[in-house]
Amino acid sequence: MRRHAATALAIGVALGGCARSRPASPAEPPAPPVEAAHRRAPSSADWRRIATPADRFRLREWRTAWVTAFGRARQAGNGKAIAAQGVLFDPDQRLQGALPPAGDYRCRVFKVGANGTASGEFTAYPWFRCQVAREGAVQSLTKIGGSQRPVGLVFSDTPDRAIFLGTMMLGDETRPIDYGRDAGRDMIGAVERVGPSRWRVVLPYPRYESILDVMELVPAA
Repeated sequence: MRRHAATALAIGVALGGCARSRPASPAEPPAPPVEAAHRRAPSSADWRRIATPADRFRLREWRTAWVTAFGRARQAGNGKAIAAQGVLFDPDQRLQGALPPAGDYRCRVFKVGANGTASGEFTAYPWFRCQVAREGAVQSLTKIGGSQRPVGLVFSDTPDRAIFLGTMMLGDETRPIDYGRDAGRDMIGAVERVGPSRWRVVLPYPRYESILDVMELVPAA
């Protein structure tokens, strides 16, 4: 596991889109300034103490994002492609054991619901390599390869949901920026197990391109 995944931040990540227009997300409450940058893995495993107010709001609105995004994708003629993924795209299907075990994974991202004219209503990206590793009281998740790379930490929440907090790395960047420093890079999502060895990360209202992102994770071996 790349060491920077958790040591450069109290959580960092990258995923999602090219920098175009800021997405049409629901009206967010004004977010007070976040104290800069957790630079080490947190001593507390309570994600609520770290997530920004804006990100907590996005997470609360996940179902609205899901219904809107998939409604638009189906109306645009993507019903068969959506149905082909089975439980991955069923918002009410999740199993206990939300934290994926440490190891190497294959991961891919689906962008659902266009945000802006440059994006389609449903886009499936190819498989990349991801890694999950233990980072003290939490786990880290890193996407390796591609122009958009989520890097962050996964916190236990409930038996059937964990929380991903992180930031987006773009292009040839070699280090993630600190979570909370740039709202355009911050990410929050729900990590859920949807099969014996299949997980998803549901990211509502990402900052660019889409209304909802879904990252699928399956063991590499």
